[in-house]
Amino acid sequence: MPEGIITVAYLAASILFILSLGGLSKQETARRGNLYGIAGMVIAILATISLIRDGSGFLWLIPVVGIGGAVGWVVAKRVEMTAMPELVAILNSFVGLAAVLVGIASSLEAGQFSGSALVIHEIEIILGVLIGAYTFTGSVIAFGKLRGLIGSKPSMLPLRHQLNLGMLSACGVLGAGIVMAEPASQVTLLTAIALIAGLLGVNMIMAIGGADMPVVVSMLNSYSGWAAAAAGFILANDLLIITGALVGSSGAILSYIMCRGMNRSFVSVIAGGFGVAEGTVIASGKSGVEAQEFSHEEVAAALKNSSSVVIVPGYGMAAAQAQYVVREITETLAKLGTKVRFAIHPVAGRLPGHMNVLLAEASVPYDIVMEMEEINGDFVETNLVLVIGANDIVNPGALSDATSPIYGMPVLEVWKSERVVALKRSMATGYSGVENPLYFRDNTRMLFGDAKESLTKVAAALN
Repeated sequence: MPEGIITVAYLAASILFILSLGGLSKQETARRGNLYGIAGMVIAILATISLIRDGSGFLWLIPVVGIGGAVGWVVAKRVEMTAMPELVAILNSFVGLAAVLVGIASSLEAGQFSGSALVIHEIEIILGVLIGAYTFTGSVIAFGKLRGLIGSKPSMLPLRHQLNLGMLSACGVLGAGIVMAEPASQVTLLTAIALIAGLLGVNMIMAIGGADMPVVVSMLNSYSGWAAAAAGFILANDLLIITGALVGSSGAILSYIMCRGMNRSFVSVIAGGFGVAEGTVIASGKSGVEAQEFSHEEVAAALKNSSSVVIVPGYGMAAAQAQYVVREITETLAKLGTKVRFAIHPVAGRLPGHMNVLLAEASVPYDIVMEMEEINGDFVETNLVLVIGANDIVNPGALSDATSPIYGMPVLEVWKSERVVALKRSMATGYSGVENPLYFRDNTRMLFGDAKESLTKVAAALN
């Protein structure tokens, strides 16, 4: 294929990727955004394959693309929405590993460069291997924590920051050695950089607790984009540079948004270590007040007697796959003349947009799904708020308790409503590992159990 046509194809693919990101920013256009991304990737793959001048190389690529596509299809069909963050994490690791392999392979063919061009090429390789190795091991650790294969409790090694700085400095020294070394020893030095950067990724991510793992996944996604961009510079592939930069910048922006939504310091999270393990059981509030319970029938009666209801979905709804019965309850209440809306916190679930996707999957109308800024002022006029498996995003301590780790975090102010019904499996804490005083307020009632099972009984009582 002529170079001009390939350039045009790459340009078209880049435009489609940008349109894809724009489409994914809204629920109404998300499906179209996905289609743009698919079309762009098809064009990119076909154009890249056409660059191969060797006929045998082309034949080798056909089964490789086929196997990769088949694996991706199977994974996409089987993975649950609740497992999407860990899927993103493991896919990030593949991108990082690819960048490492591309960098090492390119170092073996660096003889075509000379002078300043060679120095620039070697720096590109060093950065690609460094970022790629860090992304690979860090993403594997993040996957393990999200999957439950590794404990979510942060691993705080003595002098870990100094150790991290030492490993980063060692990579810098080895990188300088590569620029000045003979080609024969460059692969050995690159391998050493990859190993040290891999250890750095392990140590950095192990020090971050479950509370901040969603932010970490998003940031690792950003790193994978920059690793891909570095690989693009190494291979002189414009499209890879553009797409890598798009992924890298969008991932960084998303991470910043998540940190702001959780009142986390962006630097402190990424630099190693914030967040605690979830699951600490709190039996009663600080004052010794016990949480008050409701039965399924009482919840149904409270819903029937309410003219305005707001539903706050959290990870508990996602884990129980309760979005369909939630839609059923919503339709039943609408028939009774009840005004029903959904309140979405920016970091509800494991990733931003997690709850929006689940509700869209269950065909909940877009126009009743509200973001936090849109609905927070309406809770004072709401009869009942149904909190489904959410913890930290409805914690009043974030606004009132200066000693709380989540102090200053914007939250849904559900306690201002006439009544709150909170669905939980138990009194265990959420990601932050802190007590939620909401559950001990006079206007709050608890409904314990699996969210899907509990709501199914509530739906039956409503009918």
